[in-house]
Amino acid sequence: MPGYITLDKMKFHARHGVLEQERKVGNDFEVSLRLRYPFDKALESDNLADTLNYAAVYDIVAAEMSQPSCLLEHVAGRIVKSLLSRFPLIERGSVSISKLTPPFKCEVAAVTVSLDF
Repeated sequence: MPGYITLDKMKFHARHGVLEQERKVGNDFEVSLRLRYPFDKALESDNLADTLNYAAVYDIVAAEMSQPSCLLEHVAGRIVKSLLSRFPLIERGSVSISKLTPPFKCEVAAVTVSLDF
């Protein structure tokens, strides 16, 4: 029986951006994930080994967010690739990365890139 695990609005300070200043000083980001995973074994066993360990998922996201990139699309792609490599039973999902207070000439609360996979 498939279900979803959601990690919503994980907060990071990271150095992503096209501008040199963004990669030097950094900015605040929020990352949200929704992952479809087969829960059949976990429903019966009550064993962490039989489900998607969301603490390990967080660690993967944190590791990818700590590597500076110019594009949020690149960061999102790396997160997806790492998750699918570590957890091949993930059936599908989505990842959204929001750059809070991007460097625009007008006030913008966030810019978000989302990938469905």
